[in-house]
Amino acid sequence: MGIMSPRDALRMAIDKDLDLVKVAPQAKPPVCKILDYGKYRFEMQKKEKEAKKNQKVVEIKEIRLSLNIDTNDFNTKVNQAAKFLQQGHKLKVSIRFRGREMAHTSLGLDVHKRFAEALAGKAVIDKQPKLEGRSMMMFMSPAPNK
Repeated sequence: MGIMSPRDALRMAIDKDLDLVKVAPQAKPPVCKILDYGKYRFEMQKKEKEAKKNQKVVEIKEIRLSLNIDTNDFNTKVNQAAKFLQQGHKLKVSIRFRGREMAHTSLGLDVHKRFAEALAGKAVIDKQPKLEGRSMMMFMSPAPNK
């Protein structure tokens, strides 16, 4: 329709029994459309619902290890982590230090490295092991498919 005054545009919309909707109010001059606003809102809600349906929700699963974990327990945790990664979830691997274990945080790093090596082909490390308070955490996500 071209550039026109708001009054003329509103009069045209009223004549057609439709609404005048600002599509891009920040533009110079503002861009408006003459349309049925109720129908427009319905279509926008429909698009949002469709976009939400196609979204993939990524959960963060937590695996808790201990400083002096035994081999079979460690293997069980690795298998559980592999199952989570296969489902497409992210992992938070944490070790909680108790009492005098705080003096041996380097052992916690070794456990984390061993865990990462066990999941070498299946996961990549997002965030390296970091000590926060009494717990050491590492974040992993599924390896990208080739």
